[in-house]
Amino acid sequence: MLELRQTCEHCNTVLPPDSLDARICSYECTFCADCVENVLGNVCPNCGGGFVPRPIRPSKNWKGDNFLGKDPASTTVKHRPVDVAAHAVFSAAIRTIPPEKR
Repeated sequence: MLELRQTCEHCNTVLPPDSLDARICSYECTFCADCVENVLGNVCPNCGGGFVPRPIRPSKNWKGDNFLGKDPASTTVKHRPVDVAAHAVFSAAIRTIPPEKR
């Protein structure tokens, strides 16, 4: 189950469970859309993968207790600002490769 991390790992912008700006990689590294586009170039600094919009967990119990009230978002903050210069070197060789082929 997704943790639904509450902030961008780079800029620490708050990303509530219903945020349309949250982006995640396959390891659930969480960044805001602005950082993914303008800082990271759609390359995860932790694994090299790409990002997709984070799904939004239902806020109401529509069926089977599968909702935010039963499975709340994480309260753990993972604020690990990216070293932009080091990321540029790391991502230079792979940023032109589509995420599905990395």
